[in-house]
Amino acid sequence: MPPTSPPPQEGSFGPARSGVTVPSPSPAPGTAESYAEWLGLALAVARRTAESGDVPVGAIVVDSLGVVVGRGRNAREAATSGFDPTAHAEVVALRAAARSLGRWRLDGCTLAVTLEPCPMCAGALMLARVSRVVFGAWDPKLGACGSVWDIPRDRRATHRAEVVGGIREAECAALLLDFFAGQRGRGDAPGAAGPAADDDANQGTIRDADGEIPS
Repeated sequence: MPPTSPPPQEGSFGPARSGVTVPSPSPAPGTAESYAEWLGLALAVARRTAESGDVPVGAIVVDSLGVVVGRGRNAREAATSGFDPTAHAEVVALRAAARSLGRWRLDGCTLAVTLEPCPMCAGALMLARVSRVVFGAWDPKLGACGSVWDIPRDRRATHRAEVVGGIREAECAALLLDFFAGQRGRGDAPGAAGPAADDDANQGTIRDADGEIPS
């Protein structure tokens, strides 16, 4: 599936001040080079999930100037997160960005993540008023940004975000495929039937570089 981008975002405005409606800031200019750079940073974050044994998904948030204001990686298996079931990379990155900027509204920001967001994460970025989402590997099983659902561009929503998918897809998919192959290879290891089985069944089906779904 090739990279996609919808028509320009409509109707996103900030709070009114003194009776004047103030437009939200525009996201940082999007180019193939900037998208690839942002996904490279997200991939670097994803590789750090080896510390907790989580599925390697990483995310960053950049502001309207292109400055990184939040980073996050899957942390559901991390004791430091309290085994938080909502600790997906996107949610962790959004929380970090909100703390960094001192506001929950992340209009003008771009979320870059190595795997197409699931419904929970797509809903979170919409509630945070993120202006654009850029991702690497498509998720034909649980993807909510164009594969199965298209939450950010649902015309019924009060906020809509630009979506760009398939950036550095082969690299992002390879990281996930290698992880799951390693988990299956250690199928008799203690705990292998826990996180690995759960994530393989619920994190989504990942295509390889040729677009095929491995058996």
